[in-house]
Amino acid sequence: MESRTAIRRSPNNHHTQPVCLHAKNCPSLKAMKEREDIDKLLNEKSDEDQETNFVRDFLSYLALSAFCIILGLLIGVLGYHWTAQLTWLDATVEASMILSGMGPVNPLLTNGAKLFASLYALFSGLVFVLAMGVVLSPLIYSLMKQLRLNRCQKD
Repeated sequence: MESRTAIRRSPNNHHTQPVCLHAKNCPSLKAMKEREDIDKLLNEKSDEDQETNFVRDFLSYLALSAFCIILGLLIGVLGYHWTAQLTWLDATVEASMILSGMGPVNPLLTNGAKLFASLYALFSGLVFVLAMGVVLSPLIYSLMKQLRLNRCQKD
């Protein structure tokens, strides 16, 4: 098979130097492939590094999820305390029961408290879905990455 050459053009469309398109007869292309192989080896992370990164990422996402839940609980406690005139402890119990999906504990007497409870229940569902998505995202990403690596190794 004979080697073909092409003219490499610079951005201003002037002819510069011929470039080999067949690796067998072109030392510069061989050197470029060797450099790419070396770069791949240097950029590959060991299994320990990947495991450490996964644990660090998972813990950071878990902390973000916990922050979202605590923020949602704080909104509920403040809302129940102000709208239903519940004590701080009763407001915390009410907010945590709604946030966890268990349902209300104390009867709500005012219309403002009932309106807040309905809006907080909808908000709590979104907070739960958000928190689960945040926690599961590094796990799903890792699983997809492993499946992609296994598929590439089979090909």
